[in-house]
Amino acid sequence: MDKSMLGDLDALPEADKQRMSAMIDQLQIRDRTNPGTDLKDMLHLGFSSWSANPEAAAVEKPKLRLDVLFALVAFSLRMYNSLVERCFTDCVDTFRRKTLDKQEETCVRRCAEKFLKHSMRVGMRFAELNQGAATQD
Repeated sequence: MDKSMLGDLDALPEADKQRMSAMIDQLQIRDRTNPGTDLKDMLHLGFSSWSANPEAAAVEKPKLRLDVLFALVAFSLRMYNSLVERCFTDCVDTFRRKTLDKQEETCVRRCAEKFLKHSMRVGMRFAELNQGAATQD
């Protein structure tokens, strides 16, 4: 992970910095499969406008970075929860045992694969549409 992304967060406790660093690492690993979404670029959005007012930048940069990071984590958690709820509802019919039977396990695996492929495709299509809209302006 690029440690400079956490450079302005000196006021945070060390444990929070380590947790954020771990979350960023996990998000970057996930996003390597989806080109065009670099977390470092997302965390640095809008900072160029602060060059005229360094005092405001010193106060606002850490807050904005935290807001963006927490929004990304919240989005990831919502997506994960949606995946779990949908696949569980579709695949698990009874509670005969503590573990899934083979049929349920296969169903959950297929459901998760479809959900993730669909989410990646939607993200790629959204990026394509955004690029097209940017070139038309």
